[in-house]
Amino acid sequence: MTRKAEAPMQDPRAIIDRADMSRFQWGIVATMVGLNALDGFDVLSISFASPGIAADWGIDRAALGIVLSMELVGMAIGSLLLGGVADRIGRRATILGCLGVMAAGMLGAASAGGIMVLSLWRVLTGLGIGGMLAATNAAVAEAANARHRSLAVVLMAAGYPIGTIVGGSASALLLGWYDWRAVFLFGAVCSVLFVPLVLWRAPESVAFLLHRRPPDALARVNATLARMGHPPVDALPPAEPRTAKVPVVALFAPDLRRTTLLLTLAYLAHIMTFYFILKWIPKIVAEMGFPAPQAAGVLVWASIGGATGSLILGLLTGKVRLLGLTIAAMLLSTALVIVFGRTQSDLATLSLVAAAAGFATNAGVVGLYALIARSFPTGVRASATGFVIGVGRGGSALAPALAGVLFAAGHGLQLVAVLMSFGSLIAAVALIVLGDRKRD
Repeated sequence: MTRKAEAPMQDPRAIIDRADMSRFQWGIVATMVGLNALDGFDVLSISFASPGIAADWGIDRAALGIVLSMELVGMAIGSLLLGGVADRIGRRATILGCLGVMAAGMLGAASAGGIMVLSLWRVLTGLGIGGMLAATNAAVAEAANARHRSLAVVLMAAGYPIGTIVGGSASALLLGWYDWRAVFLFGAVCSVLFVPLVLWRAPESVAFLLHRRPPDALARVNATLARMGHPPVDALPPAEPRTAKVPVVALFAPDLRRTTLLLTLAYLAHIMTFYFILKWIPKIVAEMGFPAPQAAGVLVWASIGGATGSLILGLLTGKVRLLGLTIAAMLLSTALVIVFGRTQSDLATLSLVAAAAGFATNAGVVGLYALIARSFPTGVRASATGFVIGVGRGGSALAPALAGVLFAAGHGLQLVAVLMSFGSLIAAVALIVLGDRKRD
């Protein structure tokens, strides 16, 4: 009887869930924040470079919109394919592989001599970014304890705007001295520098090791527990029953199907609004007559707003229901993107409105990441993240291109902003339905 009562404490997942977060665990979270910051910069590097590319190669808005969408196509493929890979070979191995792909894509973009070649390199970069986000979302959720899991995922997601702030500031400096290619070279160097950091501070997650059971699982689990400040376990708990279904098919099992579909719809719709703002700000501001470094500065303010929105949402998760917070962020995003479309005055006002819009749109994104991380079990968590993000970003690749076509057809910023804001509104409705279904 005593052994049976003590058995749950031998489950390393239960030990991690119940104990306080250690410095080592917060270090893993910080590493994942940094990786998502790298993702944020790599995604928006094309936005920082776009005014220089358009001037250098003489391309119009419609063609530029297609280029701005290319890494979103790659991100969709990477999320769909590599999310499943992270559930099979591990979060850490997937992250390291994605860093190599991202570095190669950024170096290739820096050497591109035309639109077609640049687009191909951006697809490759997006492939690495998509796989990275699926793996880091799962890794940070599995490194945190039960109390701080939602906060840890929100903090990880907050890395995205932090990356655009730091990267945008660096880009503004680089563009003052060099041409647009320097932006991509900077991203490639940063990607390479993260490899030793991941090897040092990000072991494979305990939850993944318990799920997949490699031959050295017990030794690796105990090594990670020791770094977290916990005593070793004598044996691993019984393995979870394996399903014959591949992870993506498992997402459509009766108990997960509705959640998968509604979260995918919410992410797809909202991310279209999100990327309209982030992808087009530098070009819109540049066409108002401001130089490229100042245009990049406005995007930095949007990212500062985004980081603030992420942190505030994270602090509120312990006091307010996450689903309600995320719905409120979506509705606020709808309103503020419309306001952004009506603001075409001085640089200070543009920066303020961009920051407000970034606050709401990014709060919605990080809220969705936290909802995804806690809505799916370990065995399909990375696959679920990859599927939702992959489908969402695949569809959202239309957003910059669609905005480019609308601009090229002669429509003004006001109308385009109203149309693109509808994505956040649709996302809010999907989450309201999700909440209603969970109460049934």
